[in-house]
Amino acid sequence: MKNKIILSTILSIASTPLFMVNMAQAHQEQAFAIAIHGGAGTINKSKMTEKKRKAYEDKLKEARDTGYALLADGKSSQTAVIAAIQILEDSPLFNAGKGAVYTFDGEHELDASIMNGKTLNAGAVSGVKTVKSPIALAEAVMEKSVHVMLSGEGAEVFAKQQGLESVENSYFDTDARYQSLLKAKKQLAEKEKELKDFQAAHQTLNNEYKFGTVGAVALDKSGTITAGTSTGGMTAKRFGRIGDAPIVGAGTYANNDSCAVSATGHGEYFIRYHVAADICARMQYQGISLEKAADVVINDVLVKAGGSGGVIAIDVAGNITMPFNSTGMYRASKSSNGEEFVGIFKDD
Repeated sequence: MKNKIILSTILSIASTPLFMVNMAQAHQEQAFAIAIHGGAGTINKSKMTEKKRKAYEDKLKEARDTGYALLADGKSSQTAVIAAIQILEDSPLFNAGKGAVYTFDGEHELDASIMNGKTLNAGAVSGVKTVKSPIALAEAVMEKSVHVMLSGEGAEVFAKQQGLESVENSYFDTDARYQSLLKAKKQLAEKEKELKDFQAAHQTLNNEYKFGTVGAVALDKSGTITAGTSTGGMTAKRFGRIGDAPIVGAGTYANNDSCAVSATGHGEYFIRYHVAADICARMQYQGISLEKAADVVINDVLVKAGGSGGVIAIDVAGNITMPFNSTGMYRASKSSNGEEFVGIFKDD
């Protein structure tokens, strides 16, 4: 009799509207998380002073925490990705926006892309010179045009139509990037005399001149993932060169059936090996974990091909991985499970 009374009480409680609402809320509880990167490449640990390291880590945390706060507030992963990337675009520390590298001719040509994992919509821009936030323009292309990628002057006309902030190309100037250009051009001139071929000479440039990107991936409370990437490209690039950052599938990819990826590294290799989409495809069709898929592509496929760089990636369960095969990668992450990270080198 006593057991029947207890059972009856339990069933009575379970049938109350408040209990059912609480159970429904618990069932709907969705993990959310964000990961960002500020580029991978030849980052010399011996030259990384404590002051310099703190500056990088503080800016990474600011971008990460800004995006995370938006996710915690119920905003979309797309909104969080844009906000995080814009903070990095506005910092002279990174090769995107304000800190973009110089082309061979002494200008700045910027690229960016974004992709939504739920809709598979994507937007990208390449070779823009006067748009303050390339990632904002990429989002506008995705949301407000019938196209996926716009380039050069046409992209800038579209940006003005959308009311996006424009700046003089000199806005992106920084002394550190200019000094890098001078060093790169000097090295190119010396090698071109020896090799009698600009293309061959360009292949001899150190990796520090070939890398530099910022990006973010995020999972929101609705279960949607988004990836975005923005860059100034390669130091001393010529002929309107475009890397992997604005190419959907190479530098950026997102699909709720697998994962979201933002890449950074020697773009030519990331384009040839379709890196971002390859990671997601391996996860989706081989049934392997996000960590395994990313590790195989970055530390096996790319290494064998001679490509260097890394990725940040997230899946719909909130798992995050950030592998790289270069000496360092500026990166940070934060998850609703309480985990957070910021680092530059492999032993961080």
